[in-house]
Amino acid sequence: MEIVQAAERIETTDTGEALRQRLLRRERISGSEILLRMLLLEGVECVFGYPGGAVLYIYDAMHGNPDFRHLLTRHEQGAVHAADGYARSTGRTGVCLATSGPGATNLVTGIATAHMDSVPLVVITGNVATSLIGTDTFQEADIIGITQPIAKHGFFVTQVEDLARTIREAFAIAASGRPGPVIVDIPKDVSAASAEFIYPEQLDLPPSLLAPVPPDENSVKALAAAIRKAERPLLLAGGGIIQSGAADELAQLAQGAGIPVTTTLMGMGALPADDPLWLGMLGMHGTYAANQAILHCDLLIAAGARFDDRVTMRLDGFAQRAAIAHIEIDAAEIGKLVQVDYPVQGDARLALSALNRALDLDAAERPREADAISPAVRSWLSLLSAWKKDFPLRYRDSDEVLKPQYVIEMIARTTGGDAIVTTDVGQHQMWTAQYGRFNRPRTLITSGGLGTMGFGFPAAIGAQIGNPDRLVVSVNGDGGMQMCAQELAVCAIRRIPVKIVVINNRTLGMIKQWQELVYEGRYSHIDLGGSPDFVLLAEAYGVKGLRASNKQEAEAVWAEALATDGPVLIDFVVDKDELVYPMVPQGERLQDMLLGDPDLYGEKKEEKQ
Repeated sequence: MEIVQAAERIETTDTGEALRQRLLRRERISGSEILLRMLLLEGVECVFGYPGGAVLYIYDAMHGNPDFRHLLTRHEQGAVHAADGYARSTGRTGVCLATSGPGATNLVTGIATAHMDSVPLVVITGNVATSLIGTDTFQEADIIGITQPIAKHGFFVTQVEDLARTIREAFAIAASGRPGPVIVDIPKDVSAASAEFIYPEQLDLPPSLLAPVPPDENSVKALAAAIRKAERPLLLAGGGIIQSGAADELAQLAQGAGIPVTTTLMGMGALPADDPLWLGMLGMHGTYAANQAILHCDLLIAAGARFDDRVTMRLDGFAQRAAIAHIEIDAAEIGKLVQVDYPVQGDARLALSALNRALDLDAAERPREADAISPAVRSWLSLLSAWKKDFPLRYRDSDEVLKPQYVIEMIARTTGGDAIVTTDVGQHQMWTAQYGRFNRPRTLITSGGLGTMGFGFPAAIGAQIGNPDRLVVSVNGDGGMQMCAQELAVCAIRRIPVKIVVINNRTLGMIKQWQELVYEGRYSHIDLGGSPDFVLLAEAYGVKGLRASNKQEAEAVWAEALATDGPVLIDFVVDKDELVYPMVPQGERLQDMLLGDPDLYGEKKEEKQ
């Protein structure tokens, strides 16, 4: 795959230590040059941004700089979502840049998206000159105040001498502990002023902030004892497993102790989808086996999950038979929504590693003896296996009308579960979580907590830039696709080879589903019939466009897209009346889940109670 200069990893005439030493050179330079040097010294590969008056000194410093890479998006929201997709897919901190006023406020939705899903971002904004702050001058906005509830931290830089230290602290805060977005607001006169560049070797931050949080030894021992006694244990893996790099430790615990695993939407890929112990996603649109496991387990071990309402549904129906353990880096999340019997505060990787040692599972080369798993746990695994077999995810296929589930299955089948898949929000997001196959961490990139439409496509651009040798597939609805469709220009100009899937049902599908099931079929303002021809829209931007409306066409155009060296948009025209099942209606309990078409399960559906 060829991605031109702005989307490549940094390539300079200097490499490695030579470049670092040149960047560290003490000399008097502008605030804008200090900013660019610090970003390079932090290992930033690409900044996603959009210029404006308050950041023109910064953009002027980029001119002719062979070391610095910037990607010009077509909207600031595209920039912040691209930085987010870069961060989620690589594990590194994403960076975006916008001007003051509307440039900064256009970033707000993306900042909130990253905050809800604990994604490390450094968001750099320009502001008016310090002498004009508070005068309501042209394009002034208090972005630090605006984003205070949705950012991990905010810096307002008033002195150029503070800029280098501020940038280094911003990266440290964004990536430490529970990650999140950090705002750095730089007035125009600060970016224009000059100072001697001195790299801040020492940070004036608490050491506890910078080091991974280790778990309490006694808490780990107590949980290990509970696991040994449990007859129906269950692991619930959330996004914290992905963020902390704890997938190996999770697999070691699950496979060594014979504990089945369910994952939240943000935890997809924490355990390979083909692992027999994986039950699928739980919650509102979770699998039957996963939700039944929650209802019948006697010990629930949640790691890196925050018990979101789409996971638990009504709390009086959640894990009522279980003692609950919660491994979580953020102490504020422990006990916030559910009563916890075994609290373990700490980094998920460190905590699971300590738990494996306490259970004598830490040596990967030591095979687990078959009889080491108790008869009760074996019986539990057998029951879960039966539920998986009797109540799999099913839909009524068709040779005449293209089903969205078929499209997702086809993508999973042809990519082997190793592609990076980004999604927008809605029915297609849930179908992707249900019918996709994710065998590695950081392969499903989606807006979970905030549910941001318009996220999926620009996030795919960021993911592709961070992973130039990987296949990146962006799955979108026809509603969300139109919220950031202008970023097609970026893919065309930079030859960013994202495969852009549009699940086109000509309606706001998830809203339609709720209106059908909850609001007695009173469909209100959901018709997207006036949408553009997505193939022509793609071609207008210079992106290859394809279309399919049945299975045969779908297989053919998808094969063509995979064989194309460059970006491709595929418009899959699907059944507009298809619904996402299983579903637990809002305000109901997990045991109230709807399986959908009763003919797909026959007599077994009647037996499930």
